[in-house]
Amino acid sequence: MAGNLPSIPVISSESNLARYLQEIRKFPMLEPEEEYMLAKAWREAGDTDAAHRLVTSHLRLVAKIAMGYRGYGLPVSELISEGNVGMMQAVKRFDPDKGFRLATYAMWWIRAAIQEYILHSWSLVKMGTTAAQKKLFFNLRKLKGQMQAIDDGDLSPEHVTAIATKLDVPESDVISMNRRLASPDHSLNAPLRADSEGEWQDWLVDEAETQEIQLAERQELGKRKVLLREAMKDLNERERHILTERRLRDEPTTLEDLSQKYGISRERVRQIEVRAFEKLQKAIRNAATEQRLAQEL
Repeated sequence: MAGNLPSIPVISSESNLARYLQEIRKFPMLEPEEEYMLAKAWREAGDTDAAHRLVTSHLRLVAKIAMGYRGYGLPVSELISEGNVGMMQAVKRFDPDKGFRLATYAMWWIRAAIQEYILHSWSLVKMGTTAAQKKLFFNLRKLKGQMQAIDDGDLSPEHVTAIATKLDVPESDVISMNRRLASPDHSLNAPLRADSEGEWQDWLVDEAETQEIQLAERQELGKRKVLLREAMKDLNERERHILTERRLRDEPTTLEDLSQKYGISRERVRQIEVRAFEKLQKAIRNAATEQRLAQEL
């Protein structure tokens, strides 16, 4: 729709904010009957002049709503511009036969456009992806002010509980959002000092294992599996089965089940398990020693 409308006043920077506010005051407010006829003309006949009058007559409403979001550190000029886009969307979808005024309908679209812009611009890290998180993001400051909990730092447990209950969100979300709002993101490309060419990211340590370490660990694991497989050959069939069931499974088989399988007591099963494990350890040590000697030779 924006492309079909005649141009409206543009606010390009904070420096011309006062002039912009003066310009939009020149557009008259619409009487209910006039607003209805203009909305019908746009909706039924695509009259862009009518749409233009509907938008421009509500630019003061956009500016007023945008001013309420100044606390998020973004230029008011940008908030107003985004709000104007929301206003255009509202006019495009407005149905005058529903029985309510355009301003009532448009307020939702204006706020939605501004809030989406804030969420995408305020933080380098995407946040507020759910309706509950957005509600928390845009109401936390107001609730903290009402509770006189405006000091820096974490909220008290009592305030966290009260806010979480009020907004119907988890207390952990309240704590996390409060910390995010108190500590805006900083770019990793920012210089360490004004006179330095080094950046913060240069000092980040990659804690992930290198490819060389990963390869070495895979090779070591492969060697251990070979040693275990060869050492298991030194056990008889019953010892291998009991040891496997008791030591090499995620959920070990009980002594009772194994005692019933072999027709022996649980204590006897335990003794076989211990003896088989000792034999296995000895066989692995001997095999490892032989491999080391072979490599040295």
